[in-house]
Amino acid sequence: MNYIGSKYKLSGFIVNTVKAVVGEDLSAKIFCDLFAGTGIVGRGFKAQVKQIISNDLEYYSYVLNQNYIGNHLPIENKNQLIEELKAAPPKEGFIYKNYCKGGHGERMYFSDENAKKIDSIRISIKGWKQNKIIDNNEYFFLLASLLESADKIANTASVYGAYLKKLKKTAQAPLQLTAADFLENENKHTVFNADGNRLIKKIEGDILYLDPPYNARQYGANYHLLNTIARYDKFIPKGKTGLRHYNKSEYCSKTSIEKSFEELIRNAQFSHIFLSYNNEGLMPEGTIRHIMKKYGHYSREETSYQRFKADKTENRQHKFNSTTEYLHILEKLG
Repeated sequence: MNYIGSKYKLSGFIVNTVKAVVGEDLSAKIFCDLFAGTGIVGRGFKAQVKQIISNDLEYYSYVLNQNYIGNHLPIENKNQLIEELKAAPPKEGFIYKNYCKGGHGERMYFSDENAKKIDSIRISIKGWKQNKIIDNNEYFFLLASLLESADKIANTASVYGAYLKKLKKTAQAPLQLTAADFLENENKHTVFNADGNRLIKKIEGDILYLDPPYNARQYGANYHLLNTIARYDKFIPKGKTGLRHYNKSEYCSKTSIEKSFEELIRNAQFSHIFLSYNNEGLMPEGTIRHIMKKYGHYSREETSYQRFKADKTENRQHKFNSTTEYLHILEKLG
């Protein structure tokens, strides 16, 4: 997925740094990904640790992580379920009526045909769940498959804060429902949909990985349409972009971020804490170092990488610029 702050390109750097600090053998460790997003980092540790605790405040992230982290046993009939959803006839449901030109007359997040297909698949998944045709594991697998497949044909530059005025080439292509296959293993994992600062008081483990928002952009606003597909509830979309009510993170505000971050570190019942944060974030590097040093031995690793940035022009010319990613490390005392 096109995702702000994705750690896909940095996952190797993160895994190697964690092992250098904690040790190569993580098989007895509990690893927590508190701001999980699409779950890329947690997926990298899933086969290596005893248990993953995955959490995110956004519901679409919860769905993705229930599939990629929470699901760990085979779904025997997954291909049959996917094929049945592909064959479901198009329906003019909530997405069609509010987020494509044919239904609403203005918002063009999807082509008319794709919006009707999204509705069709989502209604089918909801019906199967209500009628107990599928269990929770199958439900989150199918819903994650829909979210990722819908994202691939969305008519946006990269996020859902706005739609393009004309259908771009990828948005004209028909939706292809692709299975969101997950890593199978014997270990059971836990997934939460909660405020990280509240959840931290209720969990404990060995390795805590933190990847909070860096700037003032609220994920609930930028990815509101994924939340709408995931929840598929009834509400009145607001404004030109059809916003729903969304969560606001204290990590996106200069006035609250430092207090929230220190509270999180203080309450964390983990022996090793790793914080991903880049050189463009709201919290200065010195502030992070000062807070973390209060609670144990502090160190830092860094790497430079080419960051993807989508242009807001219709032809979506791609720009690249370099940024520095810091991995702040705390070996916590007490």
